[in-house]
Order: sequence, then C-alpha cells, then structure tokens
Amino acid sequence: MRTAAEHKSPAQTQTVVAAAPDNNEVTSESTPHYRLYRRRFLGVAGFIALNIVSGWPRPWFGSIANQASRELGYSLNRVNWLGNIMTCVCMPVVLSIPALATRLGLRKSCFIASATLVIASWLRYCGTIRSLSSNQSYALVIVGQMFSAVSQPIFLVLAPKYSENWFDLRGRTAATMVISISNPVGGAIAQLISSRFASVRQSIFGLALVSTSVAPFVLLIGDAPPTPPTYSGSTKSPSLMVLVKALLGQRTTPESHMEPRERLDFFVLLVIFGTLVAASNAFALLSGQIMAPQGYSDHESGLMGATLLLCGIAAAVVTAPLFDRVFTSHLALTMKTLVPVVAAGWLSLIWVVRPHNTAALFVIMAFIGAASLTLLPVALELGCEVTRNAQASSAMLWFIVNAFEIIFVQAGGALRAGTDAHPPLNMYRALIFNGTFVVAASLLVFVIRGKQVRKERDERMQRRFESHAQRPV
Repeated sequence: MRTAAEHKSPAQTQTVVAAAPDNNEVTSESTPHYRLYRRRFLGVAGFIALNIVSGWPRPWFGSIANQASRELGYSLNRVNWLGNIMTCVCMPVVLSIPALATRLGLRKSCFIASATLVIASWLRYCGTIRSLSSNQSYALVIVGQMFSAVSQPIFLVLAPKYSENWFDLRGRTAATMVISISNPVGGAIAQLISSRFASVRQSIFGLALVSTSVAPFVLLIGDAPPTPPTYSGSTKSPSLMVLVKALLGQRTTPESHMEPRERLDFFVLLVIFGTLVAASNAFALLSGQIMAPQGYSDHESGLMGATLLLCGIAAAVVTAPLFDRVFTSHLALTMKTLVPVVAAGWLSLIWVVRPHNTAALFVIMAFIGAASLTLLPVALELGCEVTRNAQASSAMLWFIVNAFEIIFVQAGGALRAGTDAHPPLNMYRALIFNGTFVVAASLLVFVIRGKQVRKERDERMQRRFESHAQRPV
C-alpha cells in the first residue's frame, strides 16, 4: 500500500500505532501509518537460499544409509542417529529462538544460524578423514549434525515473523509459504544429489562447499522496515511464556488472551502439524531402509523422497497467490480438505510398498507431497492467527514436530523385521505404525474452527488507515 507517507523522511514516517479504542473513535494519536518496501523481497531470497541449504543435513544420509554404513563403518542405527541427534538438539533450540530473536532481532539471529551452518559443514567433512577410526569419525560427524541443529530451526521459526514484519495482508501468507517450503526443497535436493557422488566422503565435501558459499545470503535479511505493513507488523511478539500462560488459561495481557475455543484449535493444530511433518521427515530419513528390502536402489529411494517434496513445491507455488487473494479467510477449511488426503496417502503405503511397484509409489509420493507442502504454511499462518504470536506459535509447532519425529524414527527402527523375515529387514510394521498414527491424528482436523483473529484485527486497523488517508487535509 503506497501513500503520501512514502515521500516523507524516515523520521516523519515512523509508525504511530495504538490498540483500537473501545469506543472505536479515530484520533490522530491512534491512526496507524503503513507502508511496503521493495527490499522485503531481498530478505525472502536470503531466507529461501539459507533454508534450502540448512535443510540438507537432516535427510542427507537417508538415501545413502547403506552406503554410509559400508564406507564409514557405522551401523544402520548409528546412521539413523545422524538425523535423530538433530531432532533432539532442535527441541531446546526451537524453544529458545523467540527469546533470542526478541533480544537480538531477526538479522543477528540469522547471522548466528549462518555461522553454525558453516561450522557444521566442515566438522562433518573432518569426520571423513581416512586416518580416523570409525568411532572418531562418527563423533566428528555427529557433532557437525548438532551444529546443523542450531542453524536449521532459526530459519524455520523466524519465517512467519519475517512475513509479519515486512508483508501486508495481500502477501503475508504467500511469503510464509515460499520461505517455509524452501526447507523441504532442501530436503528434496539432498535426497536427489547425496547419492550421486562416487563416495560418501565426496558427498559430505560437496555439502560443505555449498553451505559455505550460501552463508553470505544472510546479509540480505533485515530486522524490520522503518514503517510497518500492518498493525501486527508494528507490534513485538509476546514471549513464549506468555503464550504458554494463554494456552493454560492464565491471566495475560488483553492482546495475548486466548478464548477456550482458540486454545483448543491450537492444541489440535500442534498434534496435526507435528504428526504430518514428522511423518514426512521420518520417511526421508528411513527411505533407503524402507525401499532397499523391496529391491529398490538408493538412487530410486532418493527419487521417491524427492518426488514427495518436489510435487509439493509445485503445488505450493500454484496455490500461494490463492491464499492471499481467494482463500485468505479459509485456512481452516483448507486444512479440513487436504489433511484427509495426506492421511489416506500415508495409509496406502502399507500396501503400495512392495517389489516392482515403482509407478504406484511415485504417484502416491506426488499426492502426499502436493497436499503436505500446501498445508505446511497454512498451518503456520493459522497458528499465528489464533495466538497472535508469530514467533512463539511457530516455535511450539516446530518443537512438537521434532518430538514426534523422534517417535517415528525410533519406532521405525524398532519395528524393522529380522534377517529371517521375507524379505529380510523389511519395514512393513513401521509403515503400519506410520499410517495408523497419521490417520488417528488427522481425524482431529474436523474439530478446528480456525477463526483468523489476527487478520480481523489487521483489517480493522487497515480500514482506519484508509479512512484517515482519504480525509481532506
């Protein structure tokens, strides 16, 4: 929204925002000023590049698990823990990000993430030195994964807050969508290329080179514009503890108070979001071990995981403009439509994962991916809507993802069949667990009301701004 305020100096265009008075009177002191800046797209580009590469380490070893086990001397359970350790470290890191961003700002927080991304890359490569024993090698690689667990969640959690700070109602959901899906894009790319190298050592070296070259993109990310795009963009996100108190029904500020139905919506959202994203992440980590007993190569396993994500990217790109212009008030309805589709896809894998069934597997992966990645930013934005707290709601959603992912991956490993099974080491029972868990959680979607409180408040303040701008001088 461009107005005459654009032509004033920064000092003149500073925001003057106050909560809407109870009597709905419009005064000069309570009239907001809003503006959009073109440089917001540079920050989106920075987030996309860094999110893509920070999404590589977690699934990097998924499609090459068997090769890594042979070349580096790790057991398959140890290879699984290269992903699990990131999940475990992510949990406390995710909960600390709202406080970190409040204290240091988005830009400095992203600098920390970028630095740890580079450190992690070269620690992993040092772990491939041939003179090291298997235990020494594993120690360095897993420490590298722990550093990656610091960088990845920062870019994920801060995506909705960046959108809130820089974009208005006609671009906020699309911005969150583009930034959020870039991390799964990284996962797709990782599964495609990690198995293309001649050796695991070369694979990890390539990962280090790319991570180092992308790190400077952090310079494109800014904290907030001089003048905000919306009322929500002008306010500081409350702390994580404020959200916890609101969810428990305790006394908070009027802005942070949540009605019982809003609390129920967010709890249901936590379960559904955590389950669906954890199922996808766990499949990426275990794809090689799920498919290899059925006669599929590491490369085919990687392609199946990548198909899930790449089809989701295509669907997200197509639907992103629709959520800001057509379905902008129907986030809950979107979830009620797409969540059952995703659940049916995961359940069908119980019967579809079998030898010589490549075409059907790729079709199922495409359906799951298209629905799942469209849902990812919708759930993040709906969390912001019902809580009015972009940083803390995003942190809690990603925390529950990591908690559920540990369950999915550990259960998958424990449910692997023995060497005397037919076929040996098959993961049929793991697929049953995965499918039934997803279906059970997905049934809760029909409980969600999903009133978009933040959007209604922003629209009310936007109307006030427009009426003031049209008033004759």
